[in-house]
Amino acid sequence: MKKVDQLVVPAQIKKSVEAGEKSENISASRKKHSKDHVDAINQMFAEFELSYHNQYHKAFPDEGALNLAKKYWLSSLASFPPELVLAATRELVLNQPFLPTIANVVDTCKSGVTLFGLPATHDAYLEACRMPTPKAAQSWSHPAVYMAGKATGWFELANQSEGQILPLFEYHYSQLSQRALQCEELSVKAPTPLPENLDKPLSSKENQSRLQELKANLKL
Repeated sequence: MKKVDQLVVPAQIKKSVEAGEKSENISASRKKHSKDHVDAINQMFAEFELSYHNQYHKAFPDEGALNLAKKYWLSSLASFPPELVLAATRELVLNQPFLPTIANVVDTCKSGVTLFGLPATHDAYLEACRMPTPKAAQSWSHPAVYMAGKATGWFELANQSEGQILPLFEYHYSQLSQRALQCEELSVKAPTPLPENLDKPLSSKENQSRLQELKANLKL
């Protein structure tokens, strides 16, 4: 009896642990797909239906096939911001005569920074390197370029080779691009302009006169 108990109990524990792990995995999977992502996928498929009516209904002939496709596309595109998914959808709808594949959407999302007015990484790097000083007073193609340059270091950009400094710039620019794609407003803080009328320094004679005046007032 003791041997049976020793075999049964671990099996029950293992089954319970596996069930718990499975439940946790399902819960985590559900959590990572936000409502905004779900809404973006639904809107994407709605736009596909309007733009590619016959192709769309041939690809998704019934509700079961459509729901399965939506779940798969949702899991495949979850790493991209919902705003980027929608921007990529509209880019494809306007320029592609055939119903896009998931690979088309992924590729468009990967190069999608241009859809938000962000230059490509290397173009942004060259802009940051070539922009004259004062940097904050210049007209930038996008604030993310300036902010990435500042985070990388203007001295480093000017004095290190592209092979040395580009990876660091690319890291900062990627982080800032993601913030821009999340619709966060980025801005360049312009330097405070100097006043139009600057006080001229006093001459030696004027300084001496004021000193004498101060002594007289203090009765020194």
